[in-house]
Amino acid sequence: MTYSFTSGRRTGHSAIRPSPVFLLIVLITVLGGALAWDADVESVRAKVGVFVLVVFGWIISLCLHEFGHAYVAWRAGDHEVEVRGYLTLNPLKYSHPVLSIGLPLVFIALGGIGLPGGAVYVNTAGFKASVQRLVSGVGPASNALCAIILLIVIRTFGSATEHAAFWYGLSFLAFLQITAFLLNALPVPGLDGYGVLEPSLSYQTRRSLDQIKPYGMLILFALIFFTPLSQVFFNAVYALFEVSGVPDWWASNGSYLTRFWS
Repeated sequence: MTYSFTSGRRTGHSAIRPSPVFLLIVLITVLGGALAWDADVESVRAKVGVFVLVVFGWIISLCLHEFGHAYVAWRAGDHEVEVRGYLTLNPLKYSHPVLSIGLPLVFIALGGIGLPGGAVYVNTAGFKASVQRLVSGVGPASNALCAIILLIVIRTFGSATEHAAFWYGLSFLAFLQITAFLLNALPVPGLDGYGVLEPSLSYQTRRSLDQIKPYGMLILFALIFFTPLSQVFFNAVYALFEVSGVPDWWASNGSYLTRFWS
């Protein structure tokens, strides 16, 4: 997810390297996977391992999503993203860490949905319409790429008889990537799908819809949890998931292990 603002550009190129915070998140994710790797699927160890693997793996994908926005904007000339630390993959640098990380994790806990999270401010004022669309579109594309890579790995090496808890958890993480891709691709003001569409709208329409942007998440929440569109949405998610050849019940088992209290 991105927000736009107008500011002066700064020059100067610093190295793009992961922050210690991001590296710690990666390490915790690996530890979660190691816990789940040889654990009995019904054991407490499996549930703890899968929970850590999925939650921190999801945070990694949020960091990559926002880095994608920031990197494309930086290459297009908005060097304020460098000053703000967006190129370090540090989730604490997001504009709203609680909304960026906390809210998506709550959605995973409540309904097993990968809510688009994160928010980086980029200066798109001087960009061409095509670049604005690219800045917005790279976020959902990163989730789609994560889903594809995970599903290829699972389809190639996964097993329901050996290291099952690990593969179930990884399947659920891939499932979350698909939900995030589809949700964030919706043309709802405040989401990346709208950001792709926005340059094509008239000035008056953009000004009118700007008032809705702060409520984009609430609109999304209402659509998913309180309307018949929920079934349509999950049917689409499962349809995309099944294209990979990975059984959808692997993701269901991963959801159970992650949300073991439900």
